Amino acid sequence: MNFNEIMKNLLANKKERWLVTGAAGFIGSHIAECLLKNNQIVHTLDNFATGKKENIEYLFDVQKEFGGELSFFESDITNPADLPAAFNGVTKVIHQAALGSVPRSIEEPADSHAANVTGFINILNESRNNNIKRVVYASSSSVYGDSQELPKFEDHVGKVLSPYAATKMCNEIYADSYVSCYDMTMVGLRYFNVFGPRQDPNGPYAAVIPKWIDAVQQGESCLINGDGETSRDFCYIYNVVYANIASALIEEMPKKHEVFNIACGDKTTLNELYKLISENVLALNLAETVKDPEYRDFRVGDIKHSLADISKAKAVIDFKPIVNVSEGMKDTVKAYFNIK
Repeated sequence: MNFNEIMKNLLANKKERWLVTGAAGFIGSHIAECLLKNNQIVHTLDNFATGKKENIEYLFDVQKEFGGELSFFESDITNPADLPAAFNGVTKVIHQAALGSVPRSIEEPADSHAANVTGFINILNESRNNNIKRVVYASSSSVYGDSQELPKFEDHVGKVLSPYAATKMCNEIYADSYVSCYDMTMVGLRYFNVFGPRQDPNGPYAAVIPKWIDAVQQGESCLINGDGETSRDFCYIYNVVYANIASALIEEMPKKHEVFNIACGDKTTLNELYKLISENVLALNLAETVKDPEYRDFRVGDIKHSLADISKAKAVIDFKPIVNVSEGMKDTVKAYFNIK
C-alpha cells in the first residue's frame, strides 16, 4: 500500500480533535495535512518564528479540497497565557514546535532553551490541565551525542554535543518526570535527518537537502563539511507523519513514556546524497551540468556517523519505512520545482 492508503486505514472510523504545534513548519504542516485529508478536527498553533504563513494558507486549501476541520492559533508556546484557546476540546497532542538547528543553538543557546524546554513544559502543563492522556513530541537523534555505537539503540545515549541536543535530552527527562507524577503517557520520537517537500532552503540554518537542490539547479557548487564520508540515516517526511499519528492512536504503550528511533535504518554518506540530488536534477532537465562539491572543515557540534536501529518502533507502533531515501528524493526534487 502507498502512504495515503496506509494513513486512510490507520485513521478509518476515528474522529479526534488534534492539536499540532509548529504547524507552520516543515514537519508540523505535513502532519496537519494528513489529518485533514482523513477528515479529522485539527487545531494548529505557531508563532511564525521559523514557520511560514504560506504553510498555514496551504492547510486551509487542503481543508477546502478534502474536508476536515481546521483552526489556527497564532500563539507562542513560551507564553502559557497563549495556550488555553488552542487546547479547547483537544483529545490528542502532537508537539512539533521548537527551534531546530545545532549551529543556531550554539550561537543563541538561551533562545533554544526557551522554545524547546520552557515551551515543552508549558505544553505538558496545558495538556495536564485539559486531562489529555497522550502527548507525542519531537525528540532528536542528537541525544546520542558522542556515542560511537552503531546502530543507535534507544537505551544507549551518549554525552550531548550541542545546546540543541541538550534541550531535546531535557524534553525526555521532563517527560519521564511527568509520567511519574501525573496520569499521562508520553511518546518521544527521535528523528533522524528528516527531509521532503516544503523544507526551507533559505537562511543560515537551512537543511542540507533543500539547500543543495537549490544550489545544484542554480549551477553553484555545494559545500560539504569534512570529506563527504560523513553518513546519516535520512528519513522521508511520510515516515515521520506515520510515526506521529500511529503513536498517538495506539491503545496501550509498554511503558508510560516511550522513545522511538524514527528513521529508515540505512545510512547514506554526504557524497552519496549529493550524487542522488544531482542525478534527479539532471534527469528532470533542470540543469545541464553539475559542479563538483567543495569540501571544508568538519562542523563543531556535529557527529561523524548516525544510523538508527528501528526494531523497537517496528514492534510497538508497527513502524516501517513507507518511502525510502531514493524514492523520497525524487518526490522532493519534483516538489521543490512544482513538477507533478
